[in-house]
Amino acid sequence: MKIGIVCPYDWDVPGGVQFHIRDLAEHLIGLGHEVSVLAPADDESGLPPYVVSAGRAVAVPYNGSVARLSFGILSAARVRRWLHDGNFDILHVHEPTSPSLSILAAWSATGPMVATFHTSNPRSRAMIAASPILQPGLEKIRARIAVSEYARRTLVEHLGGDAVVIPNGVDVSFFADALPDPRWTGATIGFIGRINEPRKGLPTLLAALPAILAARPDVRLLVAGKGDEEEAVAGLAPEVRARIEFLGMVSDEEKARLLRSVDLYVAPNTGGESFGIILVEAMSAAAPVLASDLDAFAQVLDGGRAGELFPVENADALAEAAIRLLGDPQRLAELRVAASRHVQRFDWKTVGTDILAVYETVADGAAGVHEDEQRISWRERLGLPRP
Repeated sequence: MKIGIVCPYDWDVPGGVQFHIRDLAEHLIGLGHEVSVLAPADDESGLPPYVVSAGRAVAVPYNGSVARLSFGILSAARVRRWLHDGNFDILHVHEPTSPSLSILAAWSATGPMVATFHTSNPRSRAMIAASPILQPGLEKIRARIAVSEYARRTLVEHLGGDAVVIPNGVDVSFFADALPDPRWTGATIGFIGRINEPRKGLPTLLAALPAILAARPDVRLLVAGKGDEEEAVAGLAPEVRARIEFLGMVSDEEKARLLRSVDLYVAPNTGGESFGIILVEAMSAAAPVLASDLDAFAQVLDGGRAGELFPVENADALAEAAIRLLGDPQRLAELRVAASRHVQRFDWKTVGTDILAVYETVADGAAGVHEDEQRISWRERLGLPRP
């Protein structure tokens, strides 16, 4: 099957949607399918062979964050050329409601099309206002996928229609087989995310850290991600700063080893999350997870059975839970076992099969429509009435 996938966000900037598309493309290629991904990218030299650059991206505020998107006349021309050259059996667009390549592709496409909706935003006035502009592209979509029940709810409430829920996928064995790194073992708490993006929640974790250190002076906080480190720790006491190690951007291999090494992974996100891929990665590495009780996070963590939850932006509750867990090896072991069992639902072996089933249904339906149209055309040529 020839599959075209459209990534709305800059390929050069790591993010959950980009990782999902990358892993989906490589999973499909591994199964023998021919895959091409169209994405914004500044540096074409470092792109995987299956990625085609649609040109540079620009920063646009979107869903409580800043997304790097590509949109406009030049982007539209590149989309049309890619669609023409690809002649895909299936086109799979991601986030077609954002001002991105995906909606441009939806407007231009003529063949079978599937869309995945990642965004969870219960009060998106912009999406409601843009609905008339989006509809011509959305009406061409023959199957809709939402990565969570909350992404599905956003779609239904703002645009109508419905979607099948298929979660983001993870190569569970990649994280499960990683070796712990001696630099990151011991009494360690892990955090991975963009440092200066408020909704990732690092300020809440840093606010909880003094209380954690008062009870557990041996604890280190390991922070992996891009951002202004000095700004992040401004206002913290020197003795607290001394227990924080900023690792900067880490590779996929380093991320897996980090998650395999920490005693506790904390996800203090404040909102705007429709899924929580980092939680799945942490569970894959058998890292005990403590996360804010966002609806999407609670669903990923099986209602708190595969990881513990604390009230959003409540630094005191975070500190209390972290202190309790770090002092209870038996509970940490229970969480590791529960996470390792639950995470199999998100393995690409399962998720990829579900997505391919959608592709095949859409492709078969398109073939049936085409055959019906051909039969009608021949009946008309023969002067016979339509069936």
